[in-house]
Amino acid sequence: MQIREQLETIVDEAIAAAIADGSLAMENPPAAALERPRDEANGDWASTVAMRSAKLAHVKPRDIAQAIVDHMPENDVVKSCEIAGPGFINFRLTDSVLQHVVETVREQKADFGKSVLEEGKCKVNLEYISANPTGPMHIGHGRWAALGDSMARVMRHAGYDVFEEFYVNDHGTQMDVFGNSISVRYMQLLGHDVEMPEQCYGGAYVADIAQGIIDREGRAYEGLSDEERMQAFREIGYHEMLENQKTLLEKFGTTFDCWFSERNLYVPDEDGKSAVDRALEVMNDKGYIFEAEDATWFRSSEFGDDKDRVLIKANGELTYFTSDMAYHYDKVCRGFDHLIDIWGADHHGYIKRCEAMMEAWGHAGMLEVVLGQLVNLLRDGEPVRMSKRTGEMVTFEELVDEVGVDATRFLMLSRSSDQAVDFDIEVAKKQDASNPVYYVQYAHARICSILRKAAGDDSASADELAVRVVPSDVNLSLLTHDSELALMRKMDDLGEVVSLAARDRAPFRLTHYAQEFASLFHQFYTNCHIIGEDDAVRDARLALADASRIVLALALSLLGVSAPERM
Repeated sequence: MQIREQLETIVDEAIAAAIADGSLAMENPPAAALERPRDEANGDWASTVAMRSAKLAHVKPRDIAQAIVDHMPENDVVKSCEIAGPGFINFRLTDSVLQHVVETVREQKADFGKSVLEEGKCKVNLEYISANPTGPMHIGHGRWAALGDSMARVMRHAGYDVFEEFYVNDHGTQMDVFGNSISVRYMQLLGHDVEMPEQCYGGAYVADIAQGIIDREGRAYEGLSDEERMQAFREIGYHEMLENQKTLLEKFGTTFDCWFSERNLYVPDEDGKSAVDRALEVMNDKGYIFEAEDATWFRSSEFGDDKDRVLIKANGELTYFTSDMAYHYDKVCRGFDHLIDIWGADHHGYIKRCEAMMEAWGHAGMLEVVLGQLVNLLRDGEPVRMSKRTGEMVTFEELVDEVGVDATRFLMLSRSSDQAVDFDIEVAKKQDASNPVYYVQYAHARICSILRKAAGDDSASADELAVRVVPSDVNLSLLTHDSELALMRKMDDLGEVVSLAARDRAPFRLTHYAQEFASLFHQFYTNCHIIGEDDAVRDARLALADASRIVLALALSLLGVSAPERM
């Protein structure tokens, strides 16, 4: 149990005792509601419960606060408590409860800060990136890859059952345009005078795919009709781009439980009905589909959308929204409790119709859309418009190749998803304190170096060394320096940071936490000597350093960032 939870229980017990002996007269008192004081000089935690109880108890907040303080049960958590201002109760913690955090971290290791949610309330489908398989992934896709993967990691640590999914947009006219673009480039490379159509994919990668076909199979497709060649190259290009996406994302440390093909929505089952057919059928049975102007419509305006939406055009062509409807209905049928989609901010206008769709099925609030804002790519503070290599946009893959996975992930996650990220390539490559990921990783590597020095062993892993250099009966009561206490307080915060980051879909909080924790460790290292102190103090500080190593590695792992033992 985290310190905050222990303290809340103590305050709740004090309130119950005050009510029981008549010192307070109120029913259903509010929870303890602890928060960090703005000024650390006021203590470790503060409660506003007295001010929120005034109307219920018909007593002044300071009097309520006094009654609570007078009824505090005996415990080893609270060192002192005092009433401040209009009725705040400020608490200072005992050194021993903070010291116990070190023991807990070293026992629980990667499980430290984990939560367990109520069974059946947390099966989540998390869909993200979902880039069209018609071209290289752009920088925005990289941000969504980092965001989605870290969100899944954080939510799992907070007790959610998360299923990660990539929706492959492999159906529709964009695939035919892609196939035709490759076909034209293929014919051009073979010497034919063919113009690229206005609607096309014009990037150099298209010519690369066409050249690859020629290198492998020569002129084998030259004699086909334009339609036959388009269809053949559509499939070749599709599978090549999809494999590129999978390879890049695996390199980035992002994996999926399912790569869901849009095409499968149109495949009939044993009853001859596709997922699209079934989704439309269910919606029609509920009375939310109608015919007008020779088209088929969804009554989305009944659920707050600004207008009704076309599902089947007058020419019989299905709209993109129809595929989306079928896809989300398929997710519902797979038994998820909650659906989270991460989209680019330019899809904001699409949210309402999708929420309407879910409400029409009777699942209002089941769909949650997280919008990812833009990434502004910079080099030494100046905007980067084009790739030096290709003269076209800088791709996600090029960025990862230049600055590495760890720096890309950490900086992509450095701000809330609803804020743009300024990503400076040169900062990401620096190996000094100006680079936040380097700063955090260096703290971890420094601890590993301390353990190696303490053990006199330069080859064993940090986990092995920690067992050897910290005795099982280490005396943690010696950890009383202000720098030690501050580090232990921050250590205890990790569970709450994870819980809030999971609840708010905000893994960026872990980047801030990791930087703050690394800073506190560096301060501890400066102020508190480890090697060279007497044995008992050295061992206690080695235990604290080891617990700090575990916390840093855990915070980084939740971001999908490595924790190197040497730098």
